[in-house]
Amino acid sequence: MTRARAVIDLNAVGHNLALIRAAAPNSQVLAVVKADAYGHGLVQIAKAARAAHADYLGVALLNEAVELREAGDDGPLLAWLWTPGDPDLLECLKRNVQISVSSMWSLIEVTQAAAQAGTVARIHVKLDTGLSRNGADEEEWDELFAAAKALQSRGRIEVVGIWSHLANASLENDSSIARQRARFLDGVARAKAAGIEPQLLHLANSGGALAYPDTQFDMVRIGIAMYGVSPLDPHSAQRFDLRAVMSLHAKLAHVKTIRAGQSVSYGGTWTASEPTRIGLVPIGYADGIPRAAQDAHVMVNGVQCEVLGRVAMDQFVISLPDAVGEVAAGDDVVIFGDSSDGTPSADSWGSASNTIGYEIVTRIGSRIPREYQGQS
Repeated sequence: MTRARAVIDLNAVGHNLALIRAAAPNSQVLAVVKADAYGHGLVQIAKAARAAHADYLGVALLNEAVELREAGDDGPLLAWLWTPGDPDLLECLKRNVQISVSSMWSLIEVTQAAAQAGTVARIHVKLDTGLSRNGADEEEWDELFAAAKALQSRGRIEVVGIWSHLANASLENDSSIARQRARFLDGVARAKAAGIEPQLLHLANSGGALAYPDTQFDMVRIGIAMYGVSPLDPHSAQRFDLRAVMSLHAKLAHVKTIRAGQSVSYGGTWTASEPTRIGLVPIGYADGIPRAAQDAHVMVNGVQCEVLGRVAMDQFVISLPDAVGEVAAGDDVVIFGDSSDGTPSADSWGSASNTIGYEIVTRIGSRIPREYQGQS
């Protein structure tokens, strides 16, 4: 009997992508599976997304793209975060992975690698429209477009897409979205003036696709919404009927009653005011449970139970109120999951830890085995 497991509902992936398709009916869908599919399992989620008719897959790192190709995926695939001399660039080009280009150095390097691979580099030019992260600065656009057009005319590259990333799509009615959209369209117009006619324009992420329809363009990139975690406010998963893909379970390791006046865990940050039945949950921050969590809850026998004191490296303590009923070591604890039945969600753990649900699911570590359910 394993001490803990993360149950991954592959059917929920299909459900969530169907909702996105309904919200963006005129756009292709890129399913983002970077960072081990946000902690859910890269290959398994990629297969589920393909089965749900995702048009593209997207990863951050080039080695993630190679891993997908080695696992048998042969559909459209975009990778966007790399540095000079990345050893996986050549392999990606040989395996028909599309590469994001954000600067002159990356355009030159991808072109040289394509020549070495004996292929044409299929690229997406990324523009910085306000996130001030990766992406070509506006001052570089004309030079970059001119160079890309020249290389495309010589058959060295193909500009498949032009894209950018929204800075504040997690906020509704945010004025920066319109400014970014306008800058993006200006960049697209300058690319076309240089003679580039991309197949795909893409700007919207999960929040953009759901809250800002005018950012959808030819393709939407769906990350956190595919996993059923809120892309907007902490309750937006329920509002859009997104289903949690991951539920995290553990077995109680110990049950006992402590006296009034006894403190719990390191630093004694919580002290019992009366005799209190407590349970020991055998996972901790080494497994990805945030040490910073305050006022977090889990579910035991259909009852929410409070996390008491500090989360330790391998364990944390919960209250077991009378409403829980009979309980013993080995009984199941749901740490987070689908909130439709009152179970705490990854979003609620994010709020309790001064972070977001994205971080909660992504940080669940390799010591927790993944158990896959449903059809992929």
